[in-house]
Amino acid sequence: MKDYQSVADAVAEQIRSGALRPGDRLPPQREFARQQGIANSTAARVYQELARRGLTVGEVGRGTFVRAVSAAAGASLPALTEPAAGRVDLELNYPAVPEQSALLAEGLGGLLRPDALGYALLPVGTAGLPAVQESAADTLARGGWRPDPARVLFAGNGRQAISAVITALVPPGGRLGVEELTYPVIKAVAARLAITLVPLAMDEDGLIPEAVAEAHAAAPLHAVYVQPRLHNPLSLTMPEQRIERLAEVLLRLGLPAVEDAIWAFLRDELPPLAAYAPERTVLIDSLSKRIAPGLTLGFAVAPPALTSEIAVSLRSGGWSPMRFALEAAHRWQQDGTVKKLVVAKQREAAVRQEIAARHLDGFAVRSHPRSYHCWWQLPRPWRADTFVAAAARHGIGVVPAAAFTVGGSQAPNAVRLGLASPQPEVLAQALGRLAELARSAPDDLVTD
Repeated sequence: MKDYQSVADAVAEQIRSGALRPGDRLPPQREFARQQGIANSTAARVYQELARRGLTVGEVGRGTFVRAVSAAAGASLPALTEPAAGRVDLELNYPAVPEQSALLAEGLGGLLRPDALGYALLPVGTAGLPAVQESAADTLARGGWRPDPARVLFAGNGRQAISAVITALVPPGGRLGVEELTYPVIKAVAARLAITLVPLAMDEDGLIPEAVAEAHAAAPLHAVYVQPRLHNPLSLTMPEQRIERLAEVLLRLGLPAVEDAIWAFLRDELPPLAAYAPERTVLIDSLSKRIAPGLTLGFAVAPPALTSEIAVSLRSGGWSPMRFALEAAHRWQQDGTVKKLVVAKQREAAVRQEIAARHLDGFAVRSHPRSYHCWWQLPRPWRADTFVAAAARHGIGVVPAAAFTVGGSQAPNAVRLGLASPQPEVLAQALGRLAELARSAPDDLVTD
């Protein structure tokens, strides 16, 4: 006769292997008992055991459902010893807050009715629908600026929006000015499109506007890609005087700018570059950081002269949005979910920055209280590549400065730390271990 533990183990294995997926409904207990050839009382104990392990959740009047693996795994914290028992990811950087899933689920309730769902699964164009453009404009509004809803175009995600806009603005073989430390995806996009990236000098306030003019005078640029608010990886934010000067240079030279605003929701009191040079700026944003990475949607707010060209680029690249994502985003904006998540993620960023400040005290670390990443100038004699390798041996993934460096210039001796992915207690352990590494000498490490 089967005992309840062995049956529970078999179901648990189905969940771990993916045969049973998060959200799948288990049979009613009586039906489950018949399928397994066990008593009803044994089936009840199986369901209790699965719930105790965190693998399932019961909902009154609906039944028993498989929980998401990440919430149900029940794994202990990764051991930060050598060899590593688990990996702490300080590379990918997607903020999440405890209340996130509940808020998003509540907002989707009406969308899951058969009639509404059928409508949400129809195809849609890059301009979406007027009502969705209106709510998107509300989502993107900040610092007293709100885009013209008619200028909002949609893509499947932020990277697709960036690719489409650069494709529309810069021809193959053309020149795109970028900050000398830039978002790594831009390097991949440029390589794919046969575009030359021109590094532009920066200082403590971000991109230097005169560097744009100098590069353009040396050989004409077709566009400039810039992150004015919470720059990745440096967390810099341009002060108003600097962003005004940049806008003046763009207008004087007739240069279009691609403004990456994907992290800017964390500084929603500040207007974008698009507010200072609206006729020359295409603003890019997305929902992956603001809401969740699993349901993505990209935005491109284009000036009238460029709207049609960018829409064609989105369509020809196969980068049009999913209507379901549009409908979900519209509902989350209308019911206040987006605002609640933005406030919660701003608050969570401060918590994680406090953890980083505590464990990296005394080191040359640059960041901002609302940023989810840190730029760490490593102490001598560490080199970035050696430090990354040492961190990896301890189960911690960090990104070397070379990933962000443009052109043939030497990469700074630094790493970027993404603070969003681990749980706070895991983050604290990882940063403490990295601090220990940095205080040691590379030769002190035991190697095979």
